[in-house]
Amino acid sequence: MAGHSKWANVKHRKARVDAQKGKVFTKLAREIIVAAREGGGDLNANFRLRLAVQKAREANMPSDNINRAIQKGCGEGESVSLEQISYEGYGPGGVAVLLEIMTDNRNRTAAEIRHIFSRRGGSMGESGCVAWMFNRKGYFAIDKKEGLPSEDDLMSLALEAGAEDFKEEDGSYIIITPPEDFETLKDKFTEQNITFSTAEITMVPVTTVPIEDPEEAGKVLNLLEALEEHDDVQNVYANFDIPEEIMQSL
Repeated sequence: MAGHSKWANVKHRKARVDAQKGKVFTKLAREIIVAAREGGGDLNANFRLRLAVQKAREANMPSDNINRAIQKGCGEGESVSLEQISYEGYGPGGVAVLLEIMTDNRNRTAAEIRHIFSRRGGSMGESGCVAWMFNRKGYFAIDKKEGLPSEDDLMSLALEAGAEDFKEEDGSYIIITPPEDFETLKDKFTEQNITFSTAEITMVPVTTVPIEDPEEAGKVLNLLEALEEHDDVQNVYANFDIPEEIMQSL
């Protein structure tokens, strides 16, 4: 879990930078399009679309862009052909890497992703080689700061709303919940004016791989950032655990 938390922080810092050049908006629009295509354009009836739109709004994506993406997904206007696939592989140190992809050309994307792995000390694997190491969960990170309820009160609130796990990690409270309880817990936090640095449905590793060599840690992060940069990669998940002091130095 420690590695997941640290990579989540890296991703969200990077997302703020990428938003300035539109890369995040493109990926968010793809998620909205596919969600609307699969479950329709009604936010109340389509959980995946509702989450995608919430994420887009949190990234300050213009409402017009969101509406156009929903319309495209529902077959209005310009047609978009996107395929959802997962790629799996290993990074330096045996770190498991799971990718969620949206592409209009599977062969091109596969070749490009394989090239990224091979150039940065990793290897692309067969389907199923690492997916079993991750579970889909709701994930919250709440920074420890003034004004929060006590740790015991926060834990009680989370557990009563369906949380499976609650822990303190590197200055944050980490809360894990089944995907179906994610919105309930998010609403509970909002009612109590509790803000979170991260709130998402994600893939949480079952176990983590410790990476204690700074050079190897740098290689792991370079691989994951290169994968994140690829236009067709929606999400990158990995099971590394790099000590906080090494993360800070990198």
